[in-house]
Order: sequence, then structure tokens, then C-alpha cells
Amino acid sequence: MRPDFLSLIGVALAFGTILGGNFLEGGHISALANGPAAVIVIGGTVGAILLQTPIPVFKHALRISSQVFIFQKDELQSSIAKVVRWSNVARKEGLLGLERASEQEADRFVRKGVQLLVDGTEPGTIRSILEVDLDSSEKHDLQAARVFEAMGGYSPTIGIIGAVMGLIHVMQNLAEPEKLGAGIATAFVATIYGIALANLFFLPFAAKLTAQAKSRSHYREMMIEGVVGIAEGDNPRNIELRLRGFLN
Repeated sequence: MRPDFLSLIGVALAFGTILGGNFLEGGHISALANGPAAVIVIGGTVGAILLQTPIPVFKHALRISSQVFIFQKDELQSSIAKVVRWSNVARKEGLLGLERASEQEADRFVRKGVQLLVDGTEPGTIRSILEVDLDSSEKHDLQAARVFEAMGGYSPTIGIIGAVMGLIHVMQNLAEPEKLGAGIATAFVATIYGIALANLFFLPFAAKLTAQAKSRSHYREMMIEGVVGIAEGDNPRNIELRLRGFLN
């Protein structure tokens, strides 16, 4: 695994342009640092998510969130060659000849498929078992992505709540001008926090995780076709031509 530099550059560029724009307009970074606003927006957003999300889904969302910053290598081409190699082994040595390939396979999903081949499972049963696994995994990953999507929906609204609270504080201290600045700062900064977190962090996170989940499913669909083709005794050349359709 290696870092996804586009994601890292994207985060740096997004926040850098906001801070840089604020500086060019004569503002100071300290003006955007507001503890009460951060507590309201971040705490309120996390609280709303905890209320709506089952614990297993929330834990899975945290677990896969780091994948946004990890480069996902496209393995379709190399995997096609691997399946064709397995097919040739199966034709020469029989399905039991794939037992070593099963032990060496790193991907849990693919290893399961090859083990089903070695066990002599019927092609239709292999497809059924692997498709259930694929569907379950994809749904679990998409649920995790929707956690960040929901956070992107809540944070701007909670930022507005923070703004209203700041204005209430201002109205309560009209007779004390020295206290007006803090209330106004909280009002505006809370809105910035809510909108910035949603559009520069939460929603891009959700979109990236969704795209990765779809990409994994596409790869696994291809591997299902390859494993089932081997189980059906298809010609290696025909299996290769079928799998190359997934490259389009």
C-alpha cells in the first residue's frame, strides 16, 4: 500500500485556499480559531450521527476511513492473467491442483472462491455463494460511506444553529459592547466550520469511499466470472476474452 497523493493534495489545497484567501483579504488565522464554534459543530454533528447510526456501521466507517488516503491499485489486468493461469493448471492437473493457489491467495474473497473450486463445488453453487458475499460486503461498505454523507448533511445545519446561538449571545449583551465581539465571532465562524467540513471533508470522503466500494465490487464480479468459468471447464482463452470485457 502507498499513500494516495491526490487525496492528500486535495485536502491540503482545499483548506490551504480558504486560509490563503482569508490572509489575502487581510484576515488572520486566529480569527478562524474559535473553540465554542468547533464544539458546537463537531460535537453536534458527531452526536447526530451516533444517534442515527448502528454501532457496527459506525465502527466500520471509522475503520475504512483511512482508505481515502491509500492508493487503490487497479488489479484487473494482472488478475485476468492469474485466472487464466489457474485455468491452465486446472486443465492439466485437475481442480485439486489449485490448492496451492488457494493457500497463497491474499484476497479473502478470491481465496474463498478458489477453495470452493478445490472442494469440487458445483459452478452454480459457487456463483451463488460468492454473489451473496459480494452483495453483503458492498452494502456494508456503502453504509459506511453514507455515514460521512450524513455528516456532510448535518454539519452545515448545525453550523447555522451555532450561528443563531452566537447571535442570541450578542442580543443578550447589547448593553456590554466588549462582549459583542465574541458572540459575533462564534456566529460567523460556526457557519464557516459547518459548511467547510461538509464540502471539504465529509462529502468528499463519502464520494471516495463509495467509488472504492464500487471498484472492489467490479473486481469481485470479474473474479466470480473467472472462478465459475474454471469450474465449468471453459477454455482458458474463452475465460480470458470474457474477463477482458470488464476492462472497458
